[in-house]
Order: sequence, then structure tokens, then C-alpha cells
Amino acid sequence: MKPSPFFRTSGRVLAALAFSFVAACDNTDPDNGNPDAGTGTNTSPLYAFVAQVSADSASTSYIILTDKVDHTEPLSLANATEINGRALGSGIEKTGAIFVSSSGSAVVTRYNVTADNKLEKAGEVSFAGKGLTTIGEYQNQFQFASDTKAYYFDGRTAQIVIWNPKEMTLTNTLSLPGITIDGTVLSFASNPIRVGTKVLMPLAWRPSAGIGITKKAGIVILDTATDTAQVVTDDRCGYVRDGVVGADGQVYLATEAYGAAVKRTAQANPDVPAPCLLKFDPQTATFDPAFYKELGTLTNGGATGSLLQGPAGSGFLRVLDESTYTVVDGTHPRVIASAVAWKWWKLDLKADMTAATLVDTLPASTGSSFLFHAGDRTLFTEFTNSSGTTNFRELTDLSGKLVATHDGLSFSFLQLR
Repeated sequence: MKPSPFFRTSGRVLAALAFSFVAACDNTDPDNGNPDAGTGTNTSPLYAFVAQVSADSASTSYIILTDKVDHTEPLSLANATEINGRALGSGIEKTGAIFVSSSGSAVVTRYNVTADNKLEKAGEVSFAGKGLTTIGEYQNQFQFASDTKAYYFDGRTAQIVIWNPKEMTLTNTLSLPGITIDGTVLSFASNPIRVGTKVLMPLAWRPSAGIGITKKAGIVILDTATDTAQVVTDDRCGYVRDGVVGADGQVYLATEAYGAAVKRTAQANPDVPAPCLLKFDPQTATFDPAFYKELGTLTNGGATGSLLQGPAGSGFLRVLDESTYTVVDGTHPRVIASAVAWKWWKLDLKADMTAATLVDTLPASTGSSFLFHAGDRTLFTEFTNSSGTTNFRELTDLSGKLVATHDGLSFSFLQLR
């Protein structure tokens, strides 16, 4: 599928701002100047889908290599590389290497791609010496500044681990005071934002017992040029886990779909904050105290959550379509957020925004989506079949066309070459 001119520009914006695993080094050279990339003389495209299959409370992951994104048949796990636990595959796009971690240990393994399109182990590094026992939860908790410097955001130990992907060694840590709140579970953004040399990682909290969301927004600002980090918080709303950059250069942060689903099931409970939109200045590292909008006011009162990068200066909100999905009393908010019933609304991000607009060409899908970059294309994920299948759909041309599917859940995708 050939992207329209409208979205070719937005694809570059998405790559620069939302898809942080491609933040460094995107050259035409398939080895990207890295003699250790392992691609040999093979310059044909190669992609890695990482599928997590769960059975009997245990998970096994599979790294599926394919020379194309579009598939009419489900991707096969038969010849995939098997990893114990929930695996994440991360790295710099088109460098011929993927760094694989797992919930089963604190080890990161480097795999290089061989000339005959196979994965070859090329070293490993353990984060156990920094207090980690496991690695999760999303691909983009790994951030790459170059082929010799990368970062891993860890909520359990409240730190950023700095490591060298070329030498596979640990180099330093940055503490993140303030991200741990007693009685809560912390969640990082699935799509952090890159602005210049800064990585902006939104934070979300929910109670560790019961159903709810914590009324606090937060963001980690990591400067990869100086290896410094700070945490900034705001107390006006909660589960603010999504962020995009507007046309004004400001970062707009929104409550994620799960937070919207929690509020939908507890509409009369004043202790559950309404899903909201905040504005953050990445240069001064401050929230705008005068800017606050309830998301529902932008979408005719619908249950609204999640904000994904759209064409330059805009974003996509997700709105629950209750004409096709009925919310039944007692339904867990996670089930609601996972329902294939969340429509896409485009929001122009500017100070005087008043309303979002329904994008009727995109089909309703699950509320919590991950964005992935493949050349000039942008893909989003959709979990179906009781979270037993992952669909990859086209966002580039706003068609929502199904381009690939596989068994299990997918939290990682990377173009290796």
C-alpha cells in the first residue's frame, strides 16, 4: 500500500516523536555504519514480530522473522525463535540487531541477523547487579541514543539503567525519586515521546488493590545528552499515560483508555477522576496550570481515553462506541478497554481546541493500542479472540486495513533491515 502524501509527512513525525525505538541512526546503509550489525551483504527488508502466547498461567514468546509486513495468512510460529516468558524485542531500526529481554530474567541478549535471515546470539548483559530480577513491560522502556548508549526505564527499582548495546555492558544508573507511591502499581507509557535529545516518559498509577486510578499525572524527562533525569507530577487527573507533540511544540498528555473505562464504570464516584487532557512544556519541564480539558467534552460526552500521534500537530483520541458495545454493571474496566469498540477521533492540538472529529474510515478497535513504524508506514495493534490474537492494522492512510495477524499478544515490532 502506498501512503498518501498527507500521511508521508505524519509518518516522519510519528517516527521522530512516538516510535522511540527508532530514535537514533536511520540511514540508507542497512548496517547503519555499525560493523557489528551482522547483516552481511543482504540488504532486503526484514522485520521482527514478537508474539507472547500464554497457556496454563505460563507464557512463551516467539520472534517471527519475515521479509514483508503484509500477509494474507496468519504469521506462523513454527520456525520462530522461542523465548521463555514475556519477551520484548527492541533496538535501532534497520541496524540488523535486536535486543531481547524477558520476564523470566534480568538478562538482555543481543541477536544479530545473518545473511541468510537467521538470528545469531552476539552477547548478553545482566541487569541483576542493578537490583532487577525481571524485565518488562513494554518495548519502549528501552530507549536507544546510539549504538553505544541505551536506557532501560525500570519501575520496580525506580531507576533508569544506562548500558552499552555494542559492548553489552552496564555503564550507569539514574534514580527516579517520586515515581513510587505506596499502595499503587506504576505503569509507563507504551509510546513515549522524543523531543530533541530528551525522552519524555509519561507515568500512570492505579491502586494495587481493587479497581480504580490514582489522581496523579507524572512524566520523566531524560536528557540523553547529559544523562540527567527529573520527575514532574500534577494532581489534576489520573492514568495520564499517553502523550503527543502538538503544532505549538507543547506536549499534550491524556488519560489512557483503561482510565476512561474505570471512570465509565464509576461515573458517580467523585474519587475517580474524569479522563483529562493536560499540557506540558518540554523546554521548561512544567505543566501548564491554566490548561485542563475533560476528554469527554471533546467527543460529545463519550467515554474517551488514549491519545496517539496523528498527522503533524494532531492526535487521535479513542472513544467507546456504546451503540455497538453495551457496558454491563460489574464488567471489569480492563475488559471494556480491550473491547473492539473504540472509535478514532482526530484532535487538532492547539490552545483553543474545542472538539475532536470522528474519523469514520478507521474501524473501531481495542482501546489500548501500540504504534509501530515500518518505513513510511504506521501500524497499530488490535487484540482480539479474548486477547489470544494480535492484528496489525494500517494507520498510514486512515483505512485500518488488516495487514498481519498472529497468535498471542504482541508488544514488540522492529524493522531489522
